Amino acid sequence: MSQADAGWGVGPSGRYEALAERFRPVFAEIRATAVERDRTRGLPHAEIGWLREARFTTLRLPPEAGGQGASLPELFALLIELSSADSNVTNALRAHFGFTEDALCSSSAEWRAAWIARIGAGETIGSGVSETGPAKVGAFDTVVRRRRGQLVVDGRKFYTTGSLFADYIHLSAEDEAGGAVTAAVPTRAPGVSIVDDWDGFGQALTASGTATFEGVALDPSLIKPDPARFPYAMAYFQLVHLATLAGIGRAAADDVARLVAERTRIYSHGNAGRSAEDPQILAVVGRVRAAAYAAGAVVLKAAEALQRAHEAHVVGGPDADRAATLADVEVNQAVGVVTDLVLAATTALFDALGASAVKTGAGLDRYWRNARTIASHNPRIYRDRIVGAFAVTGATPPRQYRVGSA
Repeated sequence: MSQADAGWGVGPSGRYEALAERFRPVFAEIRATAVERDRTRGLPHAEIGWLREARFTTLRLPPEAGGQGASLPELFALLIELSSADSNVTNALRAHFGFTEDALCSSSAEWRAAWIARIGAGETIGSGVSETGPAKVGAFDTVVRRRRGQLVVDGRKFYTTGSLFADYIHLSAEDEAGGAVTAAVPTRAPGVSIVDDWDGFGQALTASGTATFEGVALDPSLIKPDPARFPYAMAYFQLVHLATLAGIGRAAADDVARLVAERTRIYSHGNAGRSAEDPQILAVVGRVRAAAYAAGAVVLKAAEALQRAHEAHVVGGPDADRAATLADVEVNQAVGVVTDLVLAATTALFDALGASAVKTGAGLDRYWRNARTIASHNPRIYRDRIVGAFAVTGATPPRQYRVGSA
């Protein structure tokens, strides 16, 4: 069934349905195991493998490099669909898609060609940026130094989302002089240890735990020539979270509608002989679905801004920085709205169902838990202030988000 036939609206391009049809059978397989995996903490190794085999991880690459040449609105529409199947899988691939975008935008032809080839061959990348140690904001305790004529990495990372499933870890570190270093470290290199010790109540299957680097030898070719990220990176990574939220909302809407349709028990003080005919119950289902629809529409509108920023970057010139700034503004404007919509929807769905809906076997609680966890990244409380400052004074949003000691 197409998105339009399901009532979610047409895709962002004329070819979107043909593109999405290739992946929907895989999404359906992922959805079929999602509740059980959430209940048993079954990490999605197989599910991510299915997406690799289907070439989902190469979406943004040009066809001649083994990809589908997907636009950013097409990519984010597909991420909404994947998140509807299992938001953990989307989050586990967030760093990979961000690294892919970085490679496509790199000013180094050699780096760009090397990583497009690796990604085209099916290799994937996880996250190794954040730390929980004493490093100050904007600095890292993970260091790349020269030892006995060889570059080595020592350090410890947390929130290493997706790295347990990946071939490489995208590492942010410092050199011995305190300069920024960006590198790709093989996950199976001697001295690399990745542990699934993430204990959050949501997004529990993303392996967002600890990665340790102990004297890891680093080939100089794996160090990015320019450590800076692509100019619309912050907007991009945040919009992946919003697409994930929109997908959670869509899954919650589909589930509550299905469960109401199946429900045979009623309350004596209800309005009909079946829940499916009770106008108050139907109104709850409608509110949940409307919230999911609006969240998806906002995400895809913001994705258009990212596409403009990408195209401006490729062309170069004075418009590129302005386009990246406006992409940041649009995504910041979307954060509070999408978050509020999905958190409200994943709570309201229980109002349409009976007490049996809170049983762990139903898995409906995972929608709120996952949405609340996603919404806790890069706190939304700062976004309204950033947008307000832009509107009143023209102040540009920050291009970096870091966590550390003051």
